[in-house]
Amino acid sequence: MSYAGDLTPEQAWQRLKDGAVLVDVRTEEEWAHIGIPDTHSVDNDPLFIPWVFAGGIPNPDFLMELQLQAPEPGSTDLIFLCRSGARSAAAAEVAANLGFTAYNLLEGFEGHPGPDGRRTVNGWKNRGLPTNLGQE
Repeated sequence: MSYAGDLTPEQAWQRLKDGAVLVDVRTEEEWAHIGIPDTHSVDNDPLFIPWVFAGGIPNPDFLMELQLQAPEPGSTDLIFLCRSGARSAAAAEVAANLGFTAYNLLEGFEGHPGPDGRRTVNGWKNRGLPTNLGQE
């Protein structure tokens, strides 16, 4: 792992309060229908850059979009978020290779599936962190 490490949702929230920037790498459909982290109380807008598009098609412009939208490498921590922590780990590794101080948010926005298959066990949303819910 070349990124700076993994953070729990609570640790990520504290880092956001301290000035880190959240990078949500989920798809536009996930943002619209499932929701997004609400970071307005820390006066720190997240970046929305999909790692893949619907259907799992890689975003060929991910690196360019990250370099255009993110603060200069090394100026602040970036925390990468996806649904469960897998895509965000890959994105954090790529960002670290570009010189960013990048972290992966464990559990992601929705967390892992419970015994019933629903994502209600953990993750940003299920741990009660600020959320703007989508139109499920």
